[in-house]
Amino acid sequence: MASVSPVFARSLIGWQRLHGRRDLPWQGTRDAYRVWLSEIMLQQTRVATVLGLFPRFVARFPDVQTLAAAPVEAVLALWAGMGYYARARNLHLCARRIVEKYAGHFPQTAAELAELPGIGRSTAAAIAVFVSHERAAILDGNVKRVLCRHFALEGAPVGAVEKTLWKQAESLLPAAADMPAYTQGLMDLGATRCTRRAPRCADCPLITSCLAFQQDRVQDLPTPRARIEKPRRVARFLLISDGARVFLQRRPMTGVWGGLYALPEDAALLPRLGLADSLPVSLPPRVHVFTHFCLEIHPLLYRVAQMPIPDDATLECLSIADALQAGIPAPVARLLREIAPQATGIGAHGSKPR
Repeated sequence: MASVSPVFARSLIGWQRLHGRRDLPWQGTRDAYRVWLSEIMLQQTRVATVLGLFPRFVARFPDVQTLAAAPVEAVLALWAGMGYYARARNLHLCARRIVEKYAGHFPQTAAELAELPGIGRSTAAAIAVFVSHERAAILDGNVKRVLCRHFALEGAPVGAVEKTLWKQAESLLPAAADMPAYTQGLMDLGATRCTRRAPRCADCPLITSCLAFQQDRVQDLPTPRARIEKPRRVARFLLISDGARVFLQRRPMTGVWGGLYALPEDAALLPRLGLADSLPVSLPPRVHVFTHFCLEIHPLLYRVAQMPIPDDATLECLSIADALQAGIPAPVARLLREIAPQATGIGAHGSKPR
């Protein structure tokens, strides 16, 4: 490991104070609730997406007590479009834990925060830095990229390499008073300068000490992980619609899209809805990529003149407009927008009215 100089932290802090992001809606506060909420939202989600959701979320749930008291379904509905819905379920569980165990007050240290649902080591450190100015290291994907390039660290940033990165990150920390600017600087540098593709090295405050730049290896680092082909699953989505309404089904809380409304997949529903002999329209298949697998979706559109009365309590008949606001996965939302004009004016059992 290369020897560490305080120049790294000083350069980054000075750059952040001049050029870093300072107008994000969750900045400029030591309110642990807003800091925590923003850090959870920013996990695996672009800032531009969070900018649209954060103000609406805070307006609906202004504090941890309000969030804890809300049904998880309401949280999931407002989370729609963010993806990685386990974050929303853990957010709700964490809020309840804070209210029940800590009387609505967030723990102050990174070590205590990391014990809460959905808050890992790096996120806990970020919260503790911005709220309490604790000297704690963060190591999200952007920071891993910055450190791997700056110190020309070989190997994919997992396992033993990740342990080395944690040690490196901890060795770079400045004094507590400078921790917020330093930590925000690392985040800003990885998000706006030391990007995965097309890095802006000429605008980087660390260019003179970056070993990857000196060795012309910026594009080679971090070392990519070995590519493993993701397993593929197949699902048939049943779109039963009269052009204005659609059947949705609440998914179990565990598993893919847990707790969200989605399109039913069980063909055994069709006879009970009087659609056993109906011929669906097969819409083009599409693939939705998850972290660990790919879902091959085959949508089957059952166009009806009048929505059947279900005998299944898990089915809900919603207008397409309400369905799009109900907290549904992104591929389901795209399908509903796609079928709304197609289904209008189509008769029962898939036949056009004569």
